[in-house]
Amino acid sequence: MSSEEISVLLSTAPKDAVPSLVKTLVEEKLVACINQVNGVLSTYHWEGKVCEDEEVLLIIKTTTRGVERCQARLIELHPYTVPEVLQLPTVGGNPSYLKWVVDSVASPDTPTENHSEEN
Repeated sequence: MSSEEISVLLSTAPKDAVPSLVKTLVEEKLVACINQVNGVLSTYHWEGKVCEDEEVLLIIKTTTRGVERCQARLIELHPYTVPEVLQLPTVGGNPSYLKWVVDSVASPDTPTENHSEEN
């Protein structure tokens, strides 16, 4: 199992949006796991002002083959107009964990069911 088969996405979201966002991505098998780091304070420019908000940092593990589908769904579900989504390369890791990630994510050619309450 090669670490190049794994992609890690970073995103932030408001605390109230996280449960449904995370649950949908996991249920649809777009990700193997999402770690939620509460209490992240983000300071940024938005619409001409400096803003500061408490957010949840999401560390999202998926496959390199499925990362585009995962990213598109994350952006679709996210409440922000311009959500942070950063893809990081994976250069190594526990081979058993890497295999688990690959085995846990649906292949891009496998259709996923939409389990969100919005539909």
